[in-house]
Amino acid sequence: MPVEITWWGHATCAVEDSGVRLLTDPLFARRLAHLRRRRGALPPPEAAEADAVLVSHLHADHLHLPSLARLAPGTRLLVPRGARRAVPGLARVAGARGLPVTEVAPGEEVGVRAGVRVRAVSARHDGRRLPFGPRLAPALGYVVQGSARTYFAGDTGLFEAMAEEVGPVDVALLPVGGWGPYLGPGHLDPAGAARALAELAPAAAVPVHYGTYWPIGLDAVRPHEFHSPGEEFARRARLLAPKVTVRVPGHGERVRLP
Repeated sequence: MPVEITWWGHATCAVEDSGVRLLTDPLFARRLAHLRRRRGALPPPEAAEADAVLVSHLHADHLHLPSLARLAPGTRLLVPRGARRAVPGLARVAGARGLPVTEVAPGEEVGVRAGVRVRAVSARHDGRRLPFGPRLAPALGYVVQGSARTYFAGDTGLFEAMAEEVGPVDVALLPVGGWGPYLGPGHLDPAGAARALAELAPAAAVPVHYGTYWPIGLDAVRPHEFHSPGEEFARRARLLAPKVTVRVPGHGERVRLP
């Protein structure tokens, strides 16, 4: 059975496998602080429909409380262990909307529905809610195990044990950019994502986390860093991982991956 991936922009994807729909890091805002959505229409209401939501870390563009408030009651939230303590608003939103919350750490596995399980894996990223303060919850990636194995990397840098910890996967959703002209440590640019792809060796890959939000007033500053990461990743992947099928969807586009 094929896996279907819909990219809604930034790190938000719908992963559909075996009749189960999972949503990654939902962000449905037109504006977030100093960031403005510069490409792709706002996702329609049906984009928030899911059996479970996978939250990779606590940054506001990944754990976005107003977007979680759009979820239907009963939607399960998988979040890093410690997230409720670190972000008190998470418990308020989950309680008000009737969203069961499950906290997970790397190596832990959770059943979503019959035939589909989700395993948390490590990520190399500073996932604190604020730039300063204690690290109360780890940054995570997730492996969705259904008819296929789909790896959602969240936000991460390349690390030595990535392929070993993630294990064999069929589809990889890899971050290739960010929301500003420069990427700090704990991120993948197109070159780094292509190196990760060569190590992971899935059958197919989709670039995410680029080309959606951009700081207000910086439209003319290094615009290629906003527009080009997806295609640049595909170009580099052809050199480093030529056996991997890379699909570069537009915002709101659904791709089917065998």
